[in-house]
Amino acid sequence: MYSTKYVKAKDIDDAATIMASAEDGKFLAGGMTLIPTLKQRLANPDCLIDLSACGLSAIDDDGGAIRIGAMTHHVEVAESALVQKAIPAVADLAGHIGDRQVRNCGTIGGSLANNDPAACYPAALLALGGTVHTQNRSITAEDYFDGMFETTLEESEIIREVSLPKPEKAAYVKFPNPASRYAMVGVFVAKFADGVRVAVTGAGEDGVFRASDLEGALDANFGADAIADGAVSADGLMSDIHASAEYRAHLIGEMTRRAVTACN
Repeated sequence: MYSTKYVKAKDIDDAATIMASAEDGKFLAGGMTLIPTLKQRLANPDCLIDLSACGLSAIDDDGGAIRIGAMTHHVEVAESALVQKAIPAVADLAGHIGDRQVRNCGTIGGSLANNDPAACYPAALLALGGTVHTQNRSITAEDYFDGMFETTLEESEIIREVSLPKPEKAAYVKFPNPASRYAMVGVFVAKFADGVRVAVTGAGEDGVFRASDLEGALDANFGADAIADGAVSADGLMSDIHASAEYRAHLIGEMTRRAVTACN
């Protein structure tokens, strides 16, 4: 077993200071991705910095958006009366992540910081035009994601909270892998006064992305019949042991139709 140092940070500034002094440190949130990575020897950090005591778990409604602390567990988001009332699609999304253990241990900040290409929260952040707030700055969803497993977070930067604007209507539908419950394809549709936003997870070679063609079709006609068969190209989509790019293209169209139906 590889040796590593475990430190429980007192607050967010303490965590950043510890990270700056580590040779190869890792922030530990829920550990749902990091711990399996360590077990598989795909990472060997010299320091694990636990964020659980940093006071980053909270859910608030500021009027125009829901603000969720980075260390808020999926189950807390799913069961929050504030989230269920303001953006029920986000509560539904959180309630179908992984299994019960994952939902009770995993956090929204950990999910977004890791930016797994099959995770659900990235689709919500991008479709809702949300913002990631760190101890240093605020990063819009459009500027946050930087490719598969990559974000624009700096090395010692810690997500403090996430703000998600309230849409007129929204729904998230995914086609889950039957073993992991990760999204083979997940589509989040959000309708705002100024237009429709559609974000797709689980399918893109570069991770989560907005489907501009689908957005245009739904702007013209916000109905399931606006998405025709074959409307989605397989270009830029993943092919793996679970599904081909062509099958994922079909699923994007179908999951979008189901999401729009759920909105109406």
